[in-house]
Amino acid sequence: MAKLLSLKLQDKVFQDTEEVLGHIQKPRNAYLNEAVNFYNHLWRRKILKQALAQESAMVAADSLEVLEAFEQLEDELAE
Repeated sequence: MAKLLSLKLQDKVFQDTEEVLGHIQKPRNAYLNEAVNFYNHLWRRKILKQALAQESAMVAADSLEVLEAFEQLEDELAE
């Protein structure tokens, strides 16, 4: 189901949009839907990247401890 909304674009954004639409022969509504969808995907990726960076920082010390334990075990097995 589609939602109806009113949208105010800056003059320059509107002019640029109309220029592009003149070249690609696509309805304005479809073009704006694709643009918003693309932007949503971009922001979801940025949000995920931030979350992964925070979680990675939270476990960094534990990861180093595990790595050191494996290195010691590897050294013992090599002897």
